Amino acid sequence: MAGRNGASDERGRLATDPFDYRIAKDGAVLVSRGGRVVTTVGGREAMRLGAALQRADEEQAQHLLARATGNYRRGNERR
Repeated sequence: MAGRNGASDERGRLATDPFDYRIAKDGAVLVSRGGRVVTTVGGREAMRLGAALQRADEEQAQHLLARATGNYRRGNERR
């Protein structure tokens, strides 16, 4: 079942293997999982993502990071 804004984690993967992020000095958001950087978001999108992550709770942050990586896109999420 989809949560708010179409976010879904039916298999619980975000809870058992969560994403981590770091905001670099240049404003880029480095998204990692399992100790490896999986994607880097830069520019305006990084500014938006960073601001959204600051406001989000842990569950919302995991969904934002998953969406940023593109690994969980099923075609119905909005960017």
